[in-house]
Amino acid sequence: MTDPEILIVGAGPAGLTAASYLARFRRRVLVADGGAPRACWIPVSHNMPGFPTGITGDAILKRMTEQAEEYGAVIEAGRVEAITPDGHGFRARLNGRDLHVRAVLLAVGVEDNHPPLPGVERAIEHAIVRICPICDGYEATDRKVAVIGKDHVGVREAAFLKTYTDAVTLIHVGPPDALDEASKAEAARLAIPVEMADIEDVRLEENRVVALCWGGEDRSFDLVYSALGTRPNIELAHALGAELAPEDGRLTVDDHQATSVPGVYAAGDVVRGLNQIAVATAEAAVAATAIHNALREADGRTVR
Repeated sequence: MTDPEILIVGAGPAGLTAASYLARFRRRVLVADGGAPRACWIPVSHNMPGFPTGITGDAILKRMTEQAEEYGAVIEAGRVEAITPDGHGFRARLNGRDLHVRAVLLAVGVEDNHPPLPGVERAIEHAIVRICPICDGYEATDRKVAVIGKDHVGVREAAFLKTYTDAVTLIHVGPPDALDEASKAEAARLAIPVEMADIEDVRLEENRVVALCWGGEDRSFDLVYSALGTRPNIELAHALGAELAPEDGRLTVDDHQATSVPGVYAAGDVVRGLNQIAVATAEAAVAATAIHNALREADGRTVR
């Protein structure tokens, strides 16, 4: 591959979708794969359009990678260390070399704040501990569920899960004053028990949480949901001076997925909105088309 025109940072669903679009627009595109995107944690997704019996996160990423490479996108393992404006484009540092590109798409996602449970990674892989009730709340129907929270968001997530089951308990692991009286009142109104205690121990079996222990008592649950939030990967965007949303620190973009920095676009979970694969791929399609059209215009290849 000659020098790429466009650098995509991140090889999750958003980055790989954009790579396919841009490659089919006959653009030279390089995807920097920083490894282990959030989607690889998905044991089985049942709300991915087109897969009625479900599909694993690894399978989703494998299919998307094959599709992008089919049309000539190059995917390179490595983390982008820095991106700086450079004339009419950008200079990016990747694997010890400088790349000069005309546009950048940030598809860097977020990192989950996992609950303080031993073996939590294994529990997520076995779908015992879950992080997205929008994705898989349906599978919690009529089951006994615990929500681990540290503030009012825990109450909100527990209330959402009442769509599927009445057996929802909120375990508040944050400071006592982080759960205000209004949130406690809402939990009471919705008949959501609230336990104000740190989790002391947890025992997992293959398909359920045998016990969460707090205050010297063991409680059993079928599923545990984490409502501890995420951390957006905005280091590169912050260094570029891109505008961040004050509410959650994620990137703000316009209707074409453009950030406040000309030539820098963003899609997926790092952008304010719903953390869903379907949303990420839609945003990536919009961003890729906008990038292609912006470069066409810069080259005088559009109708005036």
